[in-house]
Amino acid sequence: MAKVRRLSTARMLVELIEHGIDAEKRRQQEFFELAERFREAADPEEAKRLGDRLGRFVFGG
Repeated sequence: MAKVRRLSTARMLVELIEHGIDAEKRRQQEFFELAERFREAADPEEAKRLGDRLGRFVFGG
């Protein structure tokens, strides 16, 4: 990848790490938004659906 993008190996590693950190931040934000929607859900069916999504989010699947 570094050769294709004409970057040093060190710079490529820095970029990969930065992308990983950004991806983790997006995942955390998505989780908190989903948890908030679950907490505020008034409809039992919606709460169940969101709870199922939270479960998959946390435990995979």
